[in-house]
Amino acid sequence: MADDPQIGAPAGRRARLRATAALVVFAVAIVSLALVSPDQRYLWLKALHVIAVISWMAGLLYMPRLFIYHGDAPKGSVQAKTFSVMEQRLLKVIMNPAMMLSWMLGLYLAYSVYGFSGGWLHLKIVAVMALTAVHVFFSRTVDAFAREEYRGTARFWRLMNEVPTLLMIVIVILVVVKPF
Repeated sequence: MADDPQIGAPAGRRARLRATAALVVFAVAIVSLALVSPDQRYLWLKALHVIAVISWMAGLLYMPRLFIYHGDAPKGSVQAKTFSVMEQRLLKVIMNPAMMLSWMLGLYLAYSVYGFSGGWLHLKIVAVMALTAVHVFFSRTVDAFAREEYRGTARFWRLMNEVPTLLMIVIVILVVVKPF
């Protein structure tokens, strides 16, 4: 276990370093937007928001698959520990930063462009809050699996895998179509 290059402390430090570097690049990109025209700034912020949302969704769609495989691994096995590390890194390195950036950029765009007005925007924010609740549920499940408290059956996690997908569909329709 200690010799496993994917599980040991050096791998964790490398993962944290890569995540920190990515966040710094993202932050520099956002700060440098002060140098561009307001019209271009809006487009760049929207692009960064979409990138953050895609990253967040990738994690939300992958995490239940990891839970399925983790649930099949014997408690205390190397395989189970590997899945636990994968879940924790996915959550901390990709999902948490992506969610925070999605919220920050999304709220900024909602305020600066729409003044928080429009029924479609209010419903979208409710749907994003539901997506955040799913994220929190997955986060608590990562902690439970790390404590070897296996939760849910494979069938349950396959169904849970659909929840972010359905919320994403609602959000995209609200943003693109703006039905009300």
